[in-house]
Order: sequence, then structure tokens, then C-alpha cells
Amino acid sequence: MLMTAPSPLRRKRTDEIVDAIKSSIVTHGLQPGDRLPQERELMEQYAASKGTIREALKSLEVQGLIRTRTGPGGGAFIETMSESRAMSLLSNYLFAKTVTIADIYALRKVLEPLVAVSAMANMDAQGYRRLTDIIAIYDHEPADAEERWNQRMAELDFHGVVAEYADNALLAFTCRFLQRLLKDLAVCHDIYIQPKPVLRAQGIGYQRQMIAAMQAGDGAAVHRIMSEHMAYAERSMLDLQAELTGDFLHDPVARGTGERRRKAAR
Repeated sequence: MLMTAPSPLRRKRTDEIVDAIKSSIVTHGLQPGDRLPQERELMEQYAASKGTIREALKSLEVQGLIRTRTGPGGGAFIETMSESRAMSLLSNYLFAKTVTIADIYALRKVLEPLVAVSAMANMDAQGYRRLTDIIAIYDHEPADAEERWNQRMAELDFHGVVAEYADNALLAFTCRFLQRLLKDLAVCHDIYIQPKPVLRAQGIGYQRQMIAAMQAGDGAAVHRIMSEHMAYAERSMLDLQAELTGDFLHDPVARGTGERRRKAAR
């Protein structure tokens, strides 16, 4: 008896129409603000019911690709998804998953050096001024809790500015998303609000060295310096996490850096 392989599950009609509309947007070069065909036209074009078309449009709207308006002049219009919205959607995906500081730095240690090298050719005088102005936000001890928080956020904003100048949009987005995770992660928040001095001199040193290497057009040095900077940042964050939780025994990296910090304070 011949056995036939099971046929793959048929895709939902709504999903097929969503993909077809996306392809049409690209094919016709539609831009933000352009209107999609009216509902009746879409029904005829895709041989679908009103309910199916409306479900497809709702899916596109949830994805941030269109916006709908009712009333005179209404309809479905192409929308530009903001980076913030895209990051929020990704954050929602990770909401119920465990993401650790080590997880984030496993990627940052690889990607941040690449994005810095990518940004080097595009960085202009204004960009360098922005970087030095950001460093000035945290090159001193904070006067109060609010300034302390702003300093910690600015440390991450430094890398966000570097990413703005990268040629690789996907690489830049990923790096900025990792920076946002560090801002939003609960354990990082607990670390950042600690009313204690933070050893920043080494990190600032790396940043200034990187700026000088970028200005000199030395891509190899930029990559090396940012790699060292990210490794140092990871050790520092794991150290601070271990101090916060008291879990030196279960974190060999934090245990070692914690011991070095205690020796330095003697």
C-alpha cells in the first residue's frame, strides 16, 4: 500500500492576504502616508470577505505597518514603524523569558565593536561633540539620586549615539535594543539606583581611547578598544549584581572582580 506524505497545514487566509498586501506595498513603492486601496477594492483583489479583509488590515495595524482612519477621507494608510515601537514588540516577546546581564553582554561583546567600526567612516564633528558631551554627564560623582540615574542612562546613551552612525541598520538596531534591555531589566534598575560610588574612570578611558582611534581612522584599534570596554563593562555589572545579591559564591566572574574591588578600596 502506497503511503503519501501528509500535506502541510494550509496557511490562514488572513495571513496570506497580509503577506500579499506587504508585497504590494513594496512592489508599488508606497510610502508613509500613502493610502491603501479601499476595502471594497481589496475584497475584489483578493477574493475575500469583508471580515477577512478587516482582520488582515487589523493585523497590519497591530504590526505598526498601517494606520486606519474612519470618516470622510478615511481608510488605511501606510505607517512608518518607529524604532521604539519595534523594540517594544521585541520586549513583549521576551517578557516571560529569563534574560540575564550575562545574556545581554554575550551579544554586546560581539556586536558593539562591530558597530563602532561601522560608524567610524560616518562620524562627523557633531557626532564627536555629542560623544564628549555625553561623557561630561558622568565624568564626576553625582550630587543626588536623580543625577546618579541620569548618569547611568547616559553611559548607555553614549553607545546609542555611536550606533546612529553605523552603516549596518540591522546591527545598529540590535545594539540599541540591547542597550534598552539594560535600561529596562529589573536587576539592572536595582543596580543603577544603588547609592554608592561607581568606578567609571576605566570605562571613560576606553571611550576616550575609542574616540581617538575613530578620529585616526584606525578600525583595528576601535574594534580592540570596544571589545576590551565591553568585557570590562560586563565584569563591572556582574560584580555590582553580586554585591547587590550577595551571591559571590555562585558567580566566579563577579567573585573575582568583587575581590579586586575590595582590595582596591583598602
